[in-house]
Amino acid sequence: MQCAVIAFPGSNRDRDMIAAVTKIAGKPPHVVWHKDSELPQADVIILPGGFSYGDYLRSGAIAARSPMMKEVARAAERGVSILGVCNGFQILTEAGLLPGTLMRNASLKFVCRTIELEVVNAATRFTGLYRPGQIIRNPVAHHDGNYFVDDDTLARIEGNEQVAFRYANGTNPNGSRHDIAGVLNARKNVLGMMPHPEDLIEPAHGGTDGRPLFEALLETVAA
Repeated sequence: MQCAVIAFPGSNRDRDMIAAVTKIAGKPPHVVWHKDSELPQADVIILPGGFSYGDYLRSGAIAARSPMMKEVARAAERGVSILGVCNGFQILTEAGLLPGTLMRNASLKFVCRTIELEVVNAATRFTGLYRPGQIIRNPVAHHDGNYFVDDDTLARIEGNEQVAFRYANGTNPNGSRHDIAGVLNARKNVLGMMPHPEDLIEPAHGGTDGRPLFEALLETVAA
């Protein structure tokens, strides 16, 4: 599996993502600067967490207009797997590659803690190594993770099984509608999620609940 990690000014979780991908895929990803105009060949494109452009205007709003995002959008149209984590999720919504938007946490405070997630759709290229309804642990660290969509869009994404992960057991840290923690596009090759699976890929990190997501992508490429 060849991955590409897109770095923006203000990204601060790109190194964590690079380390996780390197360990699981067995080779380092391409690291692509957001102003580059050419995207290297990649099976998976990842937008990591951080605070691109200092979260000015809205989180991810400026980064979504970066030149490289045009290439990411074209790759998504071709069916390439796209993963956006935390700020990457925000960028994907601002770029129109995922429905909805990420607003300020309901508490109006930055939240950094481990939460529980329910695997809602286990039949995707990202979640295929989890069980439906499985509860996993993942850390979150964000100030603008409150996922919002209007009622019609909410009904559509729920009905189309585009909700990949949901905050479980009362651990919703931000007020997201329907406890949504991760959402897919209609084609289900683009996933955005606020929790950080790259932080739980080996026992030394305190658990491996995030590892199956990357291993599922690896299996998809190898199939």
